[in-house]
Amino acid sequence: MTSVRALTIGLLILILLVAGPLQELDYFLARRWLYHLEPDLMWFAQNVLNRVASQAVCLLVLAVVAVVLARRRRSWRPIVFALASEAAFLVGIGGMKVLLARGVTYERDPDLLDGGLWAMGMKGISFPSGHAAEAVLIYGAAVYLIAHYSGASRRLVRLLCWGVVVISVNSVVVSFLLGWHWASDLVGGLLAGGLLLRILMRWDERGHGVRRADL
Repeated sequence: MTSVRALTIGLLILILLVAGPLQELDYFLARRWLYHLEPDLMWFAQNVLNRVASQAVCLLVLAVVAVVLARRRRSWRPIVFALASEAAFLVGIGGMKVLLARGVTYERDPDLLDGGLWAMGMKGISFPSGHAAEAVLIYGAAVYLIAHYSGASRRLVRLLCWGVVVISVNSVVVSFLLGWHWASDLVGGLLAGGLLLRILMRWDERGHGVRRADL
């Protein structure tokens, strides 16, 4: 279910659904739920929970993991993988946002290609969710490095994987309750982030295979 093929097919199907059948559901679900349910939690959700999957936090975590492992292994590969992960986010997720050009929820228009970076700025690039994608891609990349470039036990790696799941769920739930994203944006972010992570993992594992063969 997390293979490159499965994630690619899932993402393409979602984009087709977002272009039509899912728009009514997205419109219905797009509310500032937390404001209506518990407005006192708005500040905590925006400034604490939401920032867990922000660039300032997740990229710092990935950078620390990559540098520490690079020094221990005396290899540039962890740093190269970390840089490739951030590049994949900027080019892959950023490119999808620009190409699909979907406006944010408070513009009340869930259609694709009706927003756009040039016409609406950051308000016009909602799909896929960057925070949801980062939660999977950047934190997932950190766990991958720990799993493959350190002596971490399988139990620890398994716990870290569950940590990524928790962070991803937190990102999706918080963004949804704040009303910052259409529901399908969040699902798209998870699929796109997972797809890019899987591609990077396969690329790095193949590199290891070539190096071992050379040795």
